[in-house]
Amino acid sequence: MPTRNISLTPEQDAFVESVVEAGEYQNASEAVRDALRALQQRRREDALKLKALRVQIKAGVDALERGEFTEVDAVDLEGYLESLAVGSGTDAR
Repeated sequence: MPTRNISLTPEQDAFVESVVEAGEYQNASEAVRDALRALQQRRREDALKLKALRVQIKAGVDALERGEFTEVDAVDLEGYLESLAVGSGTDAR
């Protein structure tokens, strides 16, 4: 297995030491590898969220181009948003 030297802040070092001492990991390398796996997972999830957001943006742009939208004056915006929240069963506040 390749080795790599890394620098940690004192807080990070203390955290790694604490999880090893607590028996959650056999050694610091296991703790760091688990942290890297969590980072990889978070990046995969972020990429999926971004993909879903782009799909929703495209759907919104397509709807605008088809003329499927509701125009709301600035003075009516708060009431309109509240009506949407009430209609979806959530509280906007």
